[in-house]
Amino acid sequence: MLARSALKNIFSLVIILMFIIMTFNNSDALADPLVKDNSGQSAISDVQKQSITEKSYSEALSDWVKEGILYNGSFETTVQAYSFISGNAALKSEQESQGHDGKTLYFDDGNSATFEILVDKDGLYELGFEYYPMDDSILDIENEIMVNGQYQYQECRKIVFPVEWKYIKESFELDRHGNQILPRQIKIKKWYYTKAKDLSGLRDEPLKFYLKEGYNTITLVNTNGQFLLGKLYIRPSDVIPTYREYRSMHNVTELLIKEQNIVSYEAEKIASKSSPSVRALALRDVNVVPYNLQKDMINIIDGQSWLTHGDTINWTVDVEEYGYYKLAFKVRQNYKANVAVFRNLYIDGEIPFAEVRHYKFKYDENWYNEILSAQEGQPYEFFLTEGKHIISLEVDASLYSNTMENINRIMNEINDLALEIKKLTGNKYDPNRDWSITDYIPDLVARMDKWQSELDANYKYIQQFELEGRSSEAGTTIKLAIDQLERLKAEPDELPNRLEALSDGSASVAQYLGNLFTLLQEQPLDVDRFYLFQGNELLPSANVGLGKQVDNWAKRFLSSFGDVAYYSTETAPDELEVWVNRPVTYVELLQKMTDSEFTPDSGIKVKFSVMPDEQKLVLASAAGEQPDIALGINYWRIYDLAVRGAALDLNQFTDFNDIIKDYAPGAMLPLIIDDKAYGLPETQDFWVLFYRKDIMSKLTLEIPDTMDDVLKLLPELQRYGMNFYVPLAGQGGLKPFPVTVPFIYQFGGELYASDGMSAAIDQENALKGIKFMSDIFTVYSMPMQVPNFYNSFRYGILPIGISNFGTYIQLLTAAPELRGLWDIAPYPGIKSDNGTVERWAPGLDRASMIFARTDESADAWRFIKWWSSADVQVEYAVNLQATYGKEYMWNTANLKAFSELPWNPDHKNVILEQWQWLKEAPRIPGFYMMERELGNIWNRIVFEGENFRNAVDDSVIDINREIRKQMENLGYLRNGQIVKEYKIPSIDLVKSWMEEGK
Repeated sequence: MLARSALKNIFSLVIILMFIIMTFNNSDALADPLVKDNSGQSAISDVQKQSITEKSYSEALSDWVKEGILYNGSFETTVQAYSFISGNAALKSEQESQGHDGKTLYFDDGNSATFEILVDKDGLYELGFEYYPMDDSILDIENEIMVNGQYQYQECRKIVFPVEWKYIKESFELDRHGNQILPRQIKIKKWYYTKAKDLSGLRDEPLKFYLKEGYNTITLVNTNGQFLLGKLYIRPSDVIPTYREYRSMHNVTELLIKEQNIVSYEAEKIASKSSPSVRALALRDVNVVPYNLQKDMINIIDGQSWLTHGDTINWTVDVEEYGYYKLAFKVRQNYKANVAVFRNLYIDGEIPFAEVRHYKFKYDENWYNEILSAQEGQPYEFFLTEGKHIISLEVDASLYSNTMENINRIMNEINDLALEIKKLTGNKYDPNRDWSITDYIPDLVARMDKWQSELDANYKYIQQFELEGRSSEAGTTIKLAIDQLERLKAEPDELPNRLEALSDGSASVAQYLGNLFTLLQEQPLDVDRFYLFQGNELLPSANVGLGKQVDNWAKRFLSSFGDVAYYSTETAPDELEVWVNRPVTYVELLQKMTDSEFTPDSGIKVKFSVMPDEQKLVLASAAGEQPDIALGINYWRIYDLAVRGAALDLNQFTDFNDIIKDYAPGAMLPLIIDDKAYGLPETQDFWVLFYRKDIMSKLTLEIPDTMDDVLKLLPELQRYGMNFYVPLAGQGGLKPFPVTVPFIYQFGGELYASDGMSAAIDQENALKGIKFMSDIFTVYSMPMQVPNFYNSFRYGILPIGISNFGTYIQLLTAAPELRGLWDIAPYPGIKSDNGTVERWAPGLDRASMIFARTDESADAWRFIKWWSSADVQVEYAVNLQATYGKEYMWNTANLKAFSELPWNPDHKNVILEQWQWLKEAPRIPGFYMMERELGNIWNRIVFEGENFRNAVDDSVIDINREIRKQMENLGYLRNGQIVKEYKIPSIDLVKSWMEEGK
């Protein structure tokens, strides 16, 4: 027994020593992370420096406080921008400085300037900036701030200078159907002032910077946008008085109360706003004002667009006589059940008193009038002088700042614990093996106790904002995380086999906390109108009576049997009829642009209709009721229509070759049959590499350029329970072309023989691709089935992988906690014999076409040319975002237009580089059998263990049989003999057309 005990102790010591060595080696690697740039040279990446050498703001602030470094709120100084001591920002004269009282500095992307500031003693200070936006881009003005040559914390790398937006017209325009539509938005060009703030919205106070006694340098580095800098300030925090102090500051005699003294303002009549994503909305609700039974009236602020911390709406009010006024908002908060949302109130740019900071708007499914009042119910009174004033409401999530910071920290600590366990166990799951994990991580239970205690405190904090006796989604989510921790803590030695419940699974503690972060940050609120009033007069009821609601419902039901705007297919004889396979918001803007630009210039009238079901195109064509043009249809649908003789050959137009030179040649392939082109690309997808910068830097892993690089990554990723994602894993039984053909093309293979009569996937290069496509799962253990890459990427299970535009949009708009922590790179390819990395991948998304039976082919082609042109595509993309918000990104297929879009410049360059390798699978008779069998081949090899050559050979027989059958049906074969040549479309063919157009 003693010998066995001694051996066990020795074994335990060996394991602990190994763990210490691994940890030491890992920390060594983290101390000097090397990556290779495109030239092959080693360099320390920016993201690794950020993740390793810089703390978070909370950590830095905590350290400063511990060192006795306090906020010096009494010091104030101003530095003129023109006094900069170094940098490449351009000095502008007073005449070039947009009305500034002196010279200014002009910043473009990448420009920087360093300023010298003399302070009287060590301390923490707030930095303010005076600036003027110079571009019209919808993208934020983003900067980095260095103090004495260093980033003091991670948040210094992304400081946004906010600007205001307004609708270009005060009144809402009417479309051709009499419905109100939103006008375009423009950036307001004026001098702004802001203090450096945390972009995440976790804090409502400005950031503090540590400055030493004496001279310090402040370096401003512009990473996006163009602006003039006027002055830089060191200023104390703004002091907000209490309501009692506010009243004493405005000790005036109240005016006599008039009998009719309620002034109402429509909330949709916005003076300005801080984000173009915040928008007004036409709501068909009899309870809101204005309302029309049959027409859309823009009448509310859309709460689903006005929910991000810091988003502000400004309204102008005109006060006839000075005095005290009460303020009420007619609102509805039916998005977040059983919990309040918060707003900050500003008057003329300042919060008048502390009690209207973090003001609570309760949950209610119905509209209600919220009179701004104290907790005791006594309405607040606001002093307003005669004349115009600005009333502002700002989305406020800062009451949850500590909770969100705790969640982030606990999530990081959970991931760190999971990595520790995986290091000890070799990431091996064995249900028959017992672990004594607490011998190697003695504080394991203590850690979970601490997390549970902190989450309990946060749960109680959230409860104070919930309706009494009811739980919100956020409260339920955090309770689920707490309960999960309780179960795991009960059997800590089972953690190695239950990591999916802690950090990796869809119902893990980490995932609950990730969801909770978003739930707390979003603060939606609909607003119909607001009131300024005096005295105790009753406000108008927020909702109409039951009788009027029933009457309205009946009338709307009857009116629904008539024509609906953009859904009617009846056109006038002199109009082009265009069906559009997109939501009505897209069609409204297109109709507006066409009516105001194309029709006046060409004299051609165009009527657009929403196409609710793309299948109707085939049915309408068969019935002879097709439109003249179809837009936004899936590219493969054009082939179906073309082989039926329903699509018009666009190559017959003499300027066709000029038009297509702005497109990727490989995008045209599925739109071509023989030498005829039946459509034009409209929007384009992109397949690129997504990666978590924070995780990759922690593991000191290089970003892969080739698939060989990917294979080298896998052992390290898998050692920590992570992996690499390829889109094959996100599909079901049928594997569409976009996820299979990249492997074949990148190895130099083709799908079809040169004559189009048989498959070519049994040729050497194609076989290499198919084998590799299978080996990455059977040999290299990539995940075979991933229900949702976005979620796996977000929670760090799959920190790197190949995905498309859909994932890109999700990460930009729905993952605020990952802001700045992810990036994209070109698709990892296969290095060819000549050293080129072949990155071939599909990308065509939707296309436009003209129907063969149109009587107005020349007019239709003129419209298609106008719509496809670079200028119009840029204008449409910009107007789409300017009207509806940043999330409405238009991924135009016109490469010239795409290069001018207001997207992240670095991301845009990656996408354009990848599009140089765009190659769609051409369509031939029977192509669907090729698509189906490629998926079947993979399934048989990966799931059934079949030999890959046998799997390919069996499928080739089926593919060839179907191709020849369809070739016979279409007259290319007769009795097995070729009677008419079938030309496989190629990139070289499209390039030759483009050359002819030059």
